[in-house]
Amino acid sequence: MNISEIKNLSFSYTGQTVLKDINFKIAEGDYIALLGPNGSGKTTLIKLLLGLLPSQKGKINLFGNTLQKFHAWQNIGYLEQKTTTPRNMPMTAFAVVRLGLLSTKKGLKLFNKEDNKKTISLMKKLRCYSYKDKLFSELSGGQQQRVLLARTIINEPKFLILDEPSTALDSSSREEFFEIISTLNEEKKTTILLVTHDISQVGKYVNKFLVLDKQIIFYGSKEEFCDSKEVTSYFGPYTQHLIDHLHTEGTCPMPHCHSEEVK
Repeated sequence: MNISEIKNLSFSYTGQTVLKDINFKIAEGDYIALLGPNGSGKTTLIKLLLGLLPSQKGKINLFGNTLQKFHAWQNIGYLEQKTTTPRNMPMTAFAVVRLGLLSTKKGLKLFNKEDNKKTISLMKKLRCYSYKDKLFSELSGGQQQRVLLARTIINEPKFLILDEPSTALDSSSREEFFEIISTLNEEKKTTILLVTHDISQVGKYVNKFLVLDKQIIFYGSKEEFCDSKEVTSYFGPYTQHLIDHLHTEGTCPMPHCHSEEVK
C-alpha cells in the first residue's frame, strides 16, 4: 500500500521555480531521509504534502485519496523544524503532550481518565515522564523536543513527517531521538519522512534516501544510493565521504563501497 503518491508536482514562488516535475511514491513502512541543500524545496514539498500550500501543478495522493478529498489528518503526525508552540508557554510538559489528543475530541468534550492514562504511558515510553509536572518553558531544548514528539505521536499516526527535528539537540540527545523514531518505524510500522542534513546520524536507521534540489536527484534504497551514478555526479568529491560513513556504520551493503568506481 502506498501512503503517498506524488505525480508531476511543480511549484513556484513569485515566478521562481522551487520544485519541478517531482514524482515518487512513499510505501507503507518506509523510513525515508529527505536530503538537500538550503533552498532545495524540502520544506515546500512537505507543506504541499500537508495541504499547507496550494497545489499549482501535479497531483498528490494520501492513503489512496486525492489531497482535496483527504480528511483523515489524524493519521498524519507533523513535527516542524521551528515549532509554532511558544517555548515559554505556561503549561506543564504533561499538558503539552495531552494537547495532541484534541483532534480526537468532538465539540467541547474535556480530557478524561483514559486520555490521562495514555499520556502518562507515552511519556514513560519516551523517557520524559520524570519532568511531566515542569513548565514547558523550564525544560532544556532536548526535553522540549522530546515532549513535542510525544504530542505529535500520541494519536499513533500512520505517517510521521519530521522537518529537521534535531537541530536544537546535542549529539547525545539526537542519538536518543533518532532511536525513538526508529523504534516507531520498526515496532509500529510507522511510515516516516525525515528532513535532515545529517546523513551520518540517520544513515543507520533509514531504508531509503530522497535527494532533492528543486528536482529529484535520487530516490531509492541504501543499496541503490551506494551504487548510484546520480549520487556520485551530484555530490562530486563528497560522495566518497558519504558512502564511507555508511560503510563504517555498517549500513551500506554494497561490497564495492570503497572501490575506485565511487569518487
